[in-house]
Parts: sequence; structure tokens; C-alpha cells
Amino acid sequence: MSSNRRQALIVRGGWDGHQPVETTNSVIPFLEQNGFDVRVEESTAVYTESDYLSTVDLIVQTNTMNTIADDELRGLIRAVRAGTGLGGWHGGIADSYRNSADYLHMVGGQFAHHAAKAPKDQLAGEQADNYVTHTVNIVSERSDHPIVAGLDDFELTTEQYWVLSDSYNDVLATTTVAARDFDAWSAPVTTPTVWTRQWGAGRIFVCTAGHRLEVLDNPNVRTIVERGLLWAAR
Repeated sequence: MSSNRRQALIVRGGWDGHQPVETTNSVIPFLEQNGFDVRVEESTAVYTESDYLSTVDLIVQTNTMNTIADDELRGLIRAVRAGTGLGGWHGGIADSYRNSADYLHMVGGQFAHHAAKAPKDQLAGEQADNYVTHTVNIVSERSDHPIVAGLDDFELTTEQYWVLSDSYNDVLATTTVAARDFDAWSAPVTTPTVWTRQWGAGRIFVCTAGHRLEVLDNPNVRTIVERGLLWAAR
């Protein structure tokens, strides 16, 4: 590793349906072209390597529906608070460690639901059951933010994440979940799709779009993710 290049750590794993290997592999060339040496780990154990983490400028995490040990989580939070950036997409960052309140507090949003495209008795029991066409709306007051500057509202057909979040997030884009006659909720719900968060000296970036590689390859999503990772990096 050369001293004049920044250091990026990719931590990937969890549910294979989110293609953690394929999606993270797709961002490695971009990071390398932008001056990063990239280390890839398949385990959260790396978060206990405090001396190493202190040299890391950016953590890209794609680790869905997993668990994290207490000492690993402490190491991750300590690194972010000291200035290491943390970024990711979809369940790899917003649905990583459901049992760890301190992680949810730091990241600022937790996956709660993705609406099915039809009533339950009409579904096929596959991932596409939850692919709905929806619009990602750039927040007009934040349209000059470098992560979304120059982008217009855009449409996706994929999982539409409903996340539980708080007002400390700087929300850059939202989506509105419809209320249909077969849903349990009776009014549309607007939920964050792209947000940033300052945690100590560290920057956090989350994009809830990116269910699989074909979604990450959408030009708008790819632009947001690439810009977001650079923005988050120390």
C-alpha cells in the first residue's frame, strides 16, 4: 500500500440475495481510479483491528441481516467517530445488524418494510414479488448537495425501502410508499432514500436503492453511490 493513496476497506457478507460480492466488486475499480488502495474482508472481525482502522479513510459495508460482536461494533463506531467515513447501499448498510441499537443509532435508518406488488395470495414467492415501480425524489432544498447535484427525480422498479429514521439525517432524496386497498397502512408514507449523517468526526452515507447489481448499475443510482462514497471518505 502506497502512503500517498487513501485506504478503503470493503466489508461484505450476509444474505447472498443482495449480491454482496458482485456489487462490491463493481465499485472497486472506481475507488482505485480515485486514489484508494482497497482491502476486502468477508468478516466483521476486521473491525477489532484498531491500529489498521485508524488508517482507513472509507469503509464500504455490504453486509445484510447479519450479527456483529460487541467488540467489533465498538471498533467500527470508534473508527467512524475518529473520522473514518462509512458508506453503503440498501440492506448492506441499512439492514445490517438489527440486534445492535448502537449501530442503528449511528447509521440513522433501519429497514422496516418493502411493499409487495400485489396481495399475498397473488405472489410467486420470489424476490420480484417486492419489485414495485416508484419514483425517487431529489429533495429540492438539498439539490445542490454534491451527491445529488444535477440529478432529477427518477424512476426505479425494484424494492422500495421503507426505513425508520430520525431528523438528524440530512435527507437528500425520498420516496413515497403508496397506500393500496390491500395494505395495512391507510395513507402514503414518505421515507428517506438517500441521506448523510455526521457521527463524531466521521461522515456516513446511505442509499437505500441497490438491491442487486442491475439496480446499482442504474445510472442515477451509480452516480449517487459513487459520489456518496467519495463524500464520506476522510
